[in-house]
Amino acid sequence: MAAAAALAFLGGLIAGSFITVVAHRVPRGESIVGPRSMCPSCGAQIAAYDNVPVFSWVLLGGRARCCDASISARYPLTELTLGALYAVTVLVLWDEPWDVALGLVFVTVLMAVTLTDLERRIIPNKILIAAALLAVALAAVGDPSSLPERAVAALAAGGLLFAAALAYPRGMGLGDVKLAAVMGLFLGRNVAPAILVALLAGSLIGLAMIARDGAAARKRAIPFGPFLAFGGIVGLLLGDHIVDLYLSTF
Repeated sequence: MAAAAALAFLGGLIAGSFITVVAHRVPRGESIVGPRSMCPSCGAQIAAYDNVPVFSWVLLGGRARCCDASISARYPLTELTLGALYAVTVLVLWDEPWDVALGLVFVTVLMAVTLTDLERRIIPNKILIAAALLAVALAAVGDPSSLPERAVAALAAGGLLFAAALAYPRGMGLGDVKLAAVMGLFLGRNVAPAILVALLAGSLIGLAMIARDGAAARKRAIPFGPFLAFGGIVGLLLGDHIVDLYLSTF
């Protein structure tokens, strides 16, 4: 199992590098297939040996070889985070191969939408549509009996956030609504604790901002996608335990 987790970590590093490309290009309407990565500062094509996840950034000292411009630390941080999530997903879901496959796709999608929402305040439909199709396809092959539950979870999660968006449009966008529905396809019943964790985390950050900045904080928009992503990870890794604890208690 340790060897599988190590391989998953390496796979996550590679996927993380690719996801930074997806998060940069998809919102701009650019192809994720080509051309090869270019320096955002001078436009020079980045050599393959300067595009190795994490290691190239460290060896270059966080600066571009072509023009010495600073390279954002978000690139190695994204790669390391996704690597860690891949490893943890394999370790936690090891006994269910199809759940591992779903989980790896899910955390990859969550990373992509987190980056796009933080940078551009959008959650691209192209990413969500691809994620929904993959979730349905994997579930249909690995656990077809779960499809009705996943459909209900998607409708419930999307419907809940749609109601919130209608009630408070400045605080909730339709991208968040669609992301919640996609999370339901991946998580099934475990989307319930995922949404709850996301709402609690978002509320705590909002209250902290109000406590620090007062009324001015109410006019400051913060993306909700990263909170949904955090809740989704909790739902993926701990959702069964949380739901079972709730059912056994109440």
